Amino acid sequence: MKSPIIDLKDVPAIVQSRHLDDFENLWRGMLLELNEEDAFWSWAMKKRLSNNDARFEAYAIEYEGLTQGLMWLETQWHRSWPNPIHGLVYVEALTSAPWNRQNLEDPPYLKGVGSALLLFARQRSVSLGYQGRVGLHSLPEAEESYQRQNMPDYEQDPDKEDLRYFEFGVM
Repeated sequence: MKSPIIDLKDVPAIVQSRHLDDFENLWRGMLLELNEEDAFWSWAMKKRLSNNDARFEAYAIEYEGLTQGLMWLETQWHRSWPNPIHGLVYVEALTSAPWNRQNLEDPPYLKGVGSALLLFARQRSVSLGYQGRVGLHSLPEAEESYQRQNMPDYEQDPDKEDLRYFEFGVM
């Protein structure tokens, strides 16, 4: 069976309580059981920071009434690695529901959730005057997905637990 593909008609929404509930009640147990690194992320804290600090924004993508992906952005403090004169949108956290991860579910329930969120981050970067620049540090199991997006890889960052740093330039 072919997986439906998320597209930009499914524009991310600002994270609401129902998205947090989906993460806590549906995702977390599965992520813990599967020993996924993002199982321990506190989306309630991320939402709180987004509500109380203008630098942060939290988004969710839904399909058929269920949260399929979450993303947390920082929009003011990060600079481009190859050209630090330029600001960018930094993806602090991006995650897809366990049933949408090809490494856990083949075929995944939905394809393109992470890609849609990442494209939204690029559009958000354009709207903030950063010309589409987006950077992030990747968990090891997500590195291939950023490579498939043709996101330039700037190697491991010893200041960020040796996670690989990826950055999109100008759109």
